Amino acid sequence: MSDLSNPASETQPQERAWLPLTIAAAVVLIVAAVAVFMLERGKTAPTVTPISAAPDVYASSLPITNLSMSESTSLSGGKVTYLDGHIANQGVRTVAGITVQVLFRSFAHEVAQNETLALKLIRTREPYIDVEPVSAAPLKPGDERDFRLIFDAVSADWDGAYPELRVIHVDTK
Repeated sequence: MSDLSNPASETQPQERAWLPLTIAAAVVLIVAAVAVFMLERGKTAPTVTPISAAPDVYASSLPITNLSMSESTSLSGGKVTYLDGHIANQGVRTVAGITVQVLFRSFAHEVAQNETLALKLIRTREPYIDVEPVSAAPLKPGDERDFRLIFDAVSADWDGAYPELRVIHVDTK
């Protein structure tokens, strides 16, 4: 009975009961932090092409002409902007993919929006314009095709002029 009345014997078991819980909580927090770090490390940041991106070596063999722009309203009420054009393969290789950089400028001639997109060729025009990747119909030497780039949103700072279009990557066969 003397053990029950001793205040030191009552506090000591309670302190020991908290020690394993504290250690377990610390271990769980460390494991969670390591897991979050590893998951974040595995993610790749969205690629933003620098404004000074160099054109692809084969780009000079792919002149782009007849640019035109149009807009439409989507079913959700948003505005979609289209950039149509014509591309020719004046080189000696078959082109299976084209990546372009599109720079929309502001009235101050600063870059308002920088987009990097895969160029899509126009497959059909009736009953609506349908596009396909270049890999679906590679451009052989001497081939010419129309293309369309689609922008779901364009910066409100855009000055409305034609954007700069640069071929920054070409997949050839």
